[in-house]
Amino acid sequence: MSLRITWLGHATTVIDLDGARLVTDPLVHRHASAGALRRRGAGPSADAWRGADAVLLSHLHHDHAEPRSLRRMGPVPVLTAPANAHWARKRSLQGMGLGPEQWFRVAGRVDVRLTPAVHGHRPMPHRPNAATGHLVKGHSGAVWFAGDTELFAGLARLPEMLGGVVDVALVPVHGWGPRLSGGHLGPVEAARACAMVGARFAVPIHWGTLHAPAGRHLPPGWMDEAGPAFAAAVRREAPGCEAVVLAPGETWTAW
Repeated sequence: MSLRITWLGHATTVIDLDGARLVTDPLVHRHASAGALRRRGAGPSADAWRGADAVLLSHLHHDHAEPRSLRRMGPVPVLTAPANAHWARKRSLQGMGLGPEQWFRVAGRVDVRLTPAVHGHRPMPHRPNAATGHLVKGHSGAVWFAGDTELFAGLARLPEMLGGVVDVALVPVHGWGPRLSGGHLGPVEAARACAMVGARFAVPIHWGTLHAPAGRHLPPGWMDEAGPAFAAAVRREAPGCEAVVLAPGETWTAW
């Protein structure tokens, strides 16, 4: 019985829970196959995600749904909204669309269901625009992967949906530029989200990884600010929660 979280950069995390391995929104190449975004530093080692049992796919923006990276996870279920699952199957992936209250068992050990998210600021004309988060629960605990979302009242229902306590929240705290567009959480909003769901621990994601060409250093230091700012906001806004700020590739063993 164990729970480990490895952050691979941006929204890509590896959840090792009770012997099952799940990967969120995999983006593991040096750059995405579409769009102009660039990755700071080298891409993650394949050892980090090798042996994945399932992928949790939150939505289809290019910095979250990258077909080459999804294929590198192997022939595993891609758990997502039904419209996104259809998109995945058309790309020879094992898209598995989950209903609003459906739990899916992974590797015979942990259960996964979708959670609501509000992320409609930049609809794509060529891909479905369904956006969700995910709940993962096993004997050792429960993890909420928020996907991309703004703050909304429905987040307070997550413990009810889970039937228990959210042990670890994986929450986005920034973006890929110094200005945050709509439909996202900044450090303070992310801390408030953790308070709403009653998370015991929170790992900030979706920061410090991607940038537009020539935008990495404008203004100076912007890529490094969101994680520490989130930790400070958690102390103010969610005193019952402990922030765990990781560097890309770093693993935190919860227990």
